[in-house]
Amino acid sequence: MKELENFINTWIETDSKTKQAFTEIYDHLKTLEDTTLDFNARPKVSYSLRPRHNNQKNRSLFAMVDVIDDDPEERWLSVCFYGEMITDPEETGDLIPEGLLGEDGYCFDLYEYDKDEMKYLKQRLSQAHENAKK
Repeated sequence: MKELENFINTWIETDSKTKQAFTEIYDHLKTLEDTTLDFNARPKVSYSLRPRHNNQKNRSLFAMVDVIDDDPEERWLSVCFYGEMITDPEETGDLIPEGLLGEDGYCFDLYEYDKDEMKYLKQRLSQAHENAKK
């Protein structure tokens, strides 16, 4: 994860605090048991953190946490899940048909740090992780 750590360490935080949001999500993912993380860097497009539960057989991830890098000075996050792996009781996610590796998914876009949104996203990540075990 040296490439990921280097990305985080060179990311200059802005008033939107999306770096803080990303690092909190990263730290949360590291607490989830039997989870491996893959990092896919595509500068000026996105930086993608992809958690996978070790029991998963048919999918390579249970969530996708993208840092959208089309404007490196104003990065934002898009956190996506397979549709059947989470619930969205507050209906804040956008249903994206075939939007997650060719399957229906929910994406939650975060343009600035918000404590309540972060709590909700971490709950969704934990829920997807739990469902990925099965």
